[in-house]
Amino acid sequence: MKTVEVATTVYAPPAEVYDFLLDFPGYAAYSKHLQSVRADGDGGPGTDYRLTFAWWKLDCTVHTRVTDVERPERIDWDVSRDFDAAGRWVVEPLDADEERDTDGDAGDAPACRVRLVVTYEPDSAEGVLDLPLFASLDWVIEKASELVVEEGRRVVERVVADLEGRSRDVEIDVSVY
Repeated sequence: MKTVEVATTVYAPPAEVYDFLLDFPGYAAYSKHLQSVRADGDGGPGTDYRLTFAWWKLDCTVHTRVTDVERPERIDWDVSRDFDAAGRWVVEPLDADEERDTDGDAGDAPACRVRLVVTYEPDSAEGVLDLPLFASLDWVIEKASELVVEEGRRVVERVVADLEGRSRDVEIDVSVY
């Protein structure tokens, strides 16, 4: 199994950030490769999502399900078919003494650390994706991994701008293990 963890600081109340993350269908507006999100449920446990991605010569619909929530701290989900993957959003409030806005534009706005943690089995995509002739799964995974980091940065910057009401350079910590 591999794990990708992406984290950043958001200068907004944790409950507001959590509600924003729970509104998963809204993510399609931020992503270049997420074509559509269809939801069956209210965002809570048992909600099913069908996410349609398109990149290069590939398109794929991923089926996910929210498995658990703990407002305003955590949203857990898993891929319900085809791929072996699961993840969670974690929202952690920061104390006044912890990291604050360095350019001062956020004033006394509350801050929180937001993490997206995804664990997946790369080989589980074998036989699921309809690969073009001469394209290996290893090559696609390598290119897609680079794309995920690039796309993650773009999405996080757009989400942070909407939550904070302004654009700024967003420091994003990415770990792959």
